[in-house]
Amino acid sequence: MATKGNEQVSNGAYRNQRLTYDSFSGNEENKKREKHFLWWCAGAYQELLKDCPSEHSKYAGLGGVVLATFVLASLSAGYAIYSVFNDPIWAVLFALIWGAIIFNFDRFLVATMRKYGVSRRKQVWMATPRIALALLIGVTIARPLELKIFEKEIDVQVTENRHKKILLNDSLLQAENRNVLAVAQQERDRLTARKVSLEDTLHRLQHAYVQEADGTGGSFRRGIDKLTKMKQEAYQAALLQLGPELHQLDGAIHYQDSIIAGVNATKDVKNKGYEAQVTADVGFLEKNKALSDLSGKEGSVFWANLLISLLIILIETGPILSKLIMGTGPYDLALARKELLQMASEEDQMLREIEQIRERPERSSTEQAV
Repeated sequence: MATKGNEQVSNGAYRNQRLTYDSFSGNEENKKREKHFLWWCAGAYQELLKDCPSEHSKYAGLGGVVLATFVLASLSAGYAIYSVFNDPIWAVLFALIWGAIIFNFDRFLVATMRKYGVSRRKQVWMATPRIALALLIGVTIARPLELKIFEKEIDVQVTENRHKKILLNDSLLQAENRNVLAVAQQERDRLTARKVSLEDTLHRLQHAYVQEADGTGGSFRRGIDKLTKMKQEAYQAALLQLGPELHQLDGAIHYQDSIIAGVNATKDVKNKGYEAQVTADVGFLEKNKALSDLSGKEGSVFWANLLISLLIILIETGPILSKLIMGTGPYDLALARKELLQMASEEDQMLREIEQIRERPERSSTEQAV
């Protein structure tokens, strides 16, 4: 009977153990590791914190907040670098480096803030420069994430900004070449007018002898060879006289056309080169300007952008704010006691060493006197 009862007890205990999550191998150990890692993130002195069970969750939460800023900073920096260099390897490397910098800075801030023996006002005053620096870091982190959130709207605004840039560049090139084109066009118009005038003169002379020959003009009498020949000779003489000038005018007009065509071709080449440069990869600054333009035009974008910025800044300042609102607990008392006792011990040791240094000259002078 006793054996049977023992078996029932052991079976019941075994079943209870199987129904407990903590009974699985390694689970309790993993929890301890996670807890100690979060304590380390919070910059806590773990040997003291172990003796303060009521403070475990508080400092684990603080470590989680510090860790969250590391993740946020890494994502922000990685996206910013990827937008500039379009290289995932460099983006990941810089993201980890930047995240580590922010993590160590936040960990340093929360680790050096003391609660016991310091008034709330003094804590806030001492944390003000740190909060200001955290705000600056928060703004730096927030901007790349905002660019990613409003990516589609930014792409539309970037296209509009590019079109404006191309039109502005075209107008600048036109203004740059306006004088050359105006002079060339004016000279071409003058030459063309002179050519038209000479051609009209020749056309009238030619028409006059033709009409005289067929009787449709002039004397209106067909067959008067003398008049016809005289008018034909007048036309031929004018053609001989004006022909070289017409040839020169054609060459001059062609030259002015080449000037105008050359200026326009150069302008087109510059326009295409600038357009290719503008429509290449979208840079970080261009996206940033597009977001600023959107915020200026659209009130909804402005407020959404502001709220997102404030949220990210709040997350970045979370470690310091969390440390400020935390109440003084057993860990703070134990830490203050350890630091003060150590400081007092070091101070006593320093005073004793100073006394020993002062006594040495007195002893040497006494020995010399003896």
